[in-house]
Amino acid sequence: MAYSVSATTKGGRNGRAILDNGGLGLAMGLQKEFGGTGEGHNPEQLFALGWSACFCSAVLLLSKKHGLDGQDARVTVNLNMDKDDVSFGFKADIKLVLPGADKAKLQALIEDAHKICPYSRATRNNVPVTLTVG
Repeated sequence: MAYSVSATTKGGRNGRAILDNGGLGLAMGLQKEFGGTGEGHNPEQLFALGWSACFCSAVLLLSKKHGLDGQDARVTVNLNMDKDDVSFGFKADIKLVLPGADKAKLQALIEDAHKICPYSRATRNNVPVTLTVG
């Protein structure tokens, strides 16, 4: 196993979530859209943060292959949550911006990054994803 992490939450969306190694602890709070106060953090925010960081790392790893310098790349993950037949489901928009980059190279890069990013792989065929470059 290359890496393992463990987190524990008490109180669900209105509780506290901590990494078991004590490195990070967050007050959680139900979103206003779902009847909460909107104070604190929610799992969807953490998911979007993690996905954007992971995806950006994939971009950095692959940028030279596409003839690009990825150091100034910015990845934005916009995560949407809607009610479906069963419960709630996600849709994601991933945007890659790299000032001055050729659009065709950037498009190829975002598609390759989407193939190797662990978050993208984990959600493939379960979360609809739109990839855009700017």
